[in-house]
Amino acid sequence: MSTTTATTAPGATEPALETALRPDRKKHSRHLYNLVGLVSFVVMAFPVYWLVISALRPNHEIRSYDQTLWPSSLTLDNFSRAIDAPNFGTAIQSSLIICVTAVVGAMILSTVAAFAIGRFRFAGRKVFMIILLLVQLLPPTTMLIPLYIQLNDLGAINEYWGVIIIYLVSTLPFATWMIRGFVVNIPKELEEAAMVDGCSRMGAFWRVIFPLLAPGLAAASIFSLINAWNEYLLAYIVLQDNDKYTLNVWLMNFTTDRGTDYGALMAASTLIAIPVVAFFMLVQKKMAAGLTSGAVKG
Repeated sequence: MSTTTATTAPGATEPALETALRPDRKKHSRHLYNLVGLVSFVVMAFPVYWLVISALRPNHEIRSYDQTLWPSSLTLDNFSRAIDAPNFGTAIQSSLIICVTAVVGAMILSTVAAFAIGRFRFAGRKVFMIILLLVQLLPPTTMLIPLYIQLNDLGAINEYWGVIIIYLVSTLPFATWMIRGFVVNIPKELEEAAMVDGCSRMGAFWRVIFPLLAPGLAAASIFSLINAWNEYLLAYIVLQDNDKYTLNVWLMNFTTDRGTDYGALMAASTLIAIPVVAFFMLVQKKMAAGLTSGAVKG
């Protein structure tokens, strides 16, 4: 019987051992990261899963104390009651008018502002950027009373444009900061080359810079749409007629003096989330990194 022992040259033992253990360490780290990612995904996805499943449960099962992860039977009655609820159509119309106008306006103004502070050096530029950041840090509830007084003086209470202005202003600081980050990463040589080829500054911006800003515009528009689409408090304060309520305010119809229709409420909430998900699926390809690769000829 013979035994073998590993013999290595003096000074080479520890590096060789580290080299042998390195693949195992990488494998364990990868498993740990995968586990953390899986747990994070389950934590984030579970509320959405519970929302959709509750929308498909019968009402008596929703009110039962014995809740299960999967319903005993599926039904679309909750969706029928949600769609047949009063003012469902007008709520969709109000949300689309307010959110689309606010997002388009925010993208136009924030793109111009981001290009100005990203490309030009002017007096007060840093102060302007700090003010944008400070405004973004203020919670909307602190501005509720001043906004209401100003909108009332302007005659904007119970008007779409009053809510549009609020959403537009609340979105502009973050969108400007986000798009500015993309502006400063676009090489100036592209713009200068376009101007040498005969483009005006506006032409160079429209033909060269604007297409390269697509990832930033996509990310900022998603943020703006989510911010406007999910907002409840300000719309509830400014809009006062039932036929002008946005979808989030319209959800109050499912809570009455006799109780809450949880099934219809969950179904309506599921329907409300669909446009945002569809918009994200539409623009998410534009958010891929590396869109500017190959823009400069080698």
